[in-house]
Order: sequence, then C-alpha cells, then structure tokens
Amino acid sequence: MQVSVESLGSLERKMTFRVPSERLDTQVGGRLREIARTTRLKGFRPGKVPAKVVEQRFGEQVRAEELDRLLREGFDQAVRENSLQIAGAPRIAPEGEAGEGELAFVATFEIVPDFGDIELEKLEVVRHTAEVAEDDIDRMIENLRLQRRSWSAVTRGAQKGDAVDVETWSQIGDERLPAEGAERGVTVLGSGAMYPEIEDALVGLAKGDEKAIEVSFPADWRVPQLAGKQATVHVKVEQVSEQQLPEVDQVFIRSFGVKSGEMAQFRTEIRSNLERELKGALMNRLRREVGEQLVAAFAHVELPPKLVESEAKSLLRQTVEQARRNGQNPNVADDAHTEFLEPARKRVLVGLLVGEVARRNQLKLDPKRVNETMRLIASTYEEPQQVIEMYRNDPQLMSGLQNRVMEEQVIDWIAERAKHTEQALSFQDAIGPQG
Repeated sequence: MQVSVESLGSLERKMTFRVPSERLDTQVGGRLREIARTTRLKGFRPGKVPAKVVEQRFGEQVRAEELDRLLREGFDQAVRENSLQIAGAPRIAPEGEAGEGELAFVATFEIVPDFGDIELEKLEVVRHTAEVAEDDIDRMIENLRLQRRSWSAVTRGAQKGDAVDVETWSQIGDERLPAEGAERGVTVLGSGAMYPEIEDALVGLAKGDEKAIEVSFPADWRVPQLAGKQATVHVKVEQVSEQQLPEVDQVFIRSFGVKSGEMAQFRTEIRSNLERELKGALMNRLRREVGEQLVAAFAHVELPPKLVESEAKSLLRQTVEQARRNGQNPNVADDAHTEFLEPARKRVLVGLLVGEVARRNQLKLDPKRVNETMRLIASTYEEPQQVIEMYRNDPQLMSGLQNRVMEEQVIDWIAERAKHTEQALSFQDAIGPQG
C-alpha cells in the first residue's frame, strides 16, 4: 500500500492511499466462493449454486463490504505507521486520479492538538462525598406513597396539596385567550405547575367558584401571547379533590417487587437504589470538577474546528429533540448551532484531554468495572439478566458502555493525582442540580 500524508492546516490532514485493485478482487472472490458453498437458494442444491447466480445475487453487497473493510484496515495501518492521533471520524472518498490496476482514496481528518505537558498535580479538584441516611429512605417511601395516591372529591375550599380541576381564560386589552371557551386543566396546589399568582388565587375556592385576577407575566413565560404582558386571568373551579395516601403495608411493599412484603427488606432495596443514584451523581460532580479544571488549564489550546462544529450540531439536535418531546415545535435556523459552539468547545477539549491522559499513561479499560456498571444498569429493570444479555449481544451498546466506563476511570485517575479536597454533602444536595 502506498500512502502519502500532507497538511491542510495546523490540525487538518489529507491522506492519499493506493492499493492494487487485484487485492479487492481476491477478497471479493473468496467471499463469493464461500457464499456459494454455504448458501441455500430455491431451485439449487446446497453447494451447487452457479457462480454467476451468486455474483448477481450477492456481488454488489459483498464488494461494498470488502471495500469498506479494506479502506478501514488501510487507513488504520497508515495512521499507526505515521504515528497520528486522530480526532473525530475521517472522511474517505475515492481519488479520481487512480492509475490502472489500482484503487486510490483520499481521507481528510483532524488530529489531536499538542497539549504539551499535562501537569495534573497543578489541578485543584473538590471531591464531594455523601451517604444515604435513614431519613432519605423515609423521604423516598413518602414519594412512593405520593405516586400511588388516589383522589376523592370534596366540597370545601381548595388547600395546598389538593387537586383542582380548573377552567381559565385571559384578557389582554381587546384580545381574549382563547378566543372562545376556556382552557381546562388539573393542577395540584403547591406543585408549581401553574403561574404562582394564579395558583395562589385558587386557594380557598370551592367547586363552582369563579375569580378574576391581574397577573404580570415575565418576559420568558412559556406562553408567547402572555410573555411580558399584563393580563386579567379568569378562573373557575370545576372540582376540588383531596389526596388519599396508601398505607405502607405488605400489599403496598409487594407492589414494588419485594415479594416478602417485609419493611426491612423494602428499606434495604430502597437504600440500594438510592446508593446507586448517589454514586452516579457524585461521579457527575467529579466529572464536572475535573472538566472545569482541564478547561481552565488548557483554554489556550487550538482545537479541531470541524470536530467542535460537529459537537455543536449534536448539542443542537439534542436540544431540539428535547423540545419536541415536550410538545414544542422549534423553528431552527441554519446557523443555530453557533449558539452551542462554546459548550461544544469545552466538551471537545475535555474529551481529547481525557483520551490523551489515557494514552500517555497507558490506562486500560477495567473489565470488572464494566461488568459492575452493566449490572448496576440492569438492576433498574424488572429482568436484569435480559438487559445484561442485550448489552453482551449488541456491539454498539457495549461500546458505548465501555467508553463511559473508560472516561470514568480516567476522571478518577486524574482526580487522585490532582490537589483535591473533600466536601461532604447531604444526599439531597448531592443528587440535586449543580450550580
């Protein structure tokens, strides 16, 4: 194989590699002969399918597969021989100037920047710690009771914690929203689902009561027609219901999969679930701590521009998808991804640094940690063994899991060598949103 590499910029490279077309033909021919020996086609005895029929049926697919494999092998070999550190996926296309009897391809790609000395001991990292306390388990049991609560209608005025079926319409000058009728919904007082002033106005109202209140909506209010405006909001209570919480008895406990129905076992399983949640939350905090330190220390390093742009577009897609899941239909401009360039740059920088630390220090994936993480993930499902088998039989799923575990290993490794202090948090603070 003939390979040449040229620079297209400080971090972009162009690689041209040529291979004899005979090599591809040989591999394709071998595959087709193997298929002819093993395939079963209607009208032919096993192993007696004519070569021409096999070529017509499978030739195009086999050639595409073998060409893809040849390109990947050739590119990987050239990368190793030229000691290149690739950032992102290469773009490989045929080269128009291939000579007779050869295949020529051009790969364009970006490389990892030179980070110089990565002095981890100069980083200052806060490692948060927390434990699951008995009152955290009590709080979770109350949350589970709330999930299984029932409702019964009452004739009294609404109180905090009640569910209120309510009709609303608003008046903004001469404009009425909606133009006809009213919007209907149910809200639990104290949940914050409605605008606070409207929710407060419902307190004390009973079935059939009506009220009009003046409300100043903030500029970022989720209803565009009301955002930043003063409106008269009319409310009418259709029904008030109070909650009925179930007793924590054997029936309740068994409904969560604890066959014994015993409180001690129930609390043990809740503790296990909370500890798993806590472990993930603490790792996320450590990942953020280490990431911020790496970004601060290496903010001056030039990053592969196409990789940053690709990450920004990925962040945009995630945001749009989340909005659509929330019932919104955002209008996305062609250059909308530019708003995500800064967070994309940080993510790319941290990702490349984590990979470089792993490479320089020859850090290897810990299979035990992979299995432990896989078991933890599986334990959240009703059939854990099926989930484990799914991971083991799906290379893409397993690759994603291995990448996650490897990143966590490197983050831990960096934190251990940095100047670190410990800060204790309560369970609730640890799993809560980070500032």
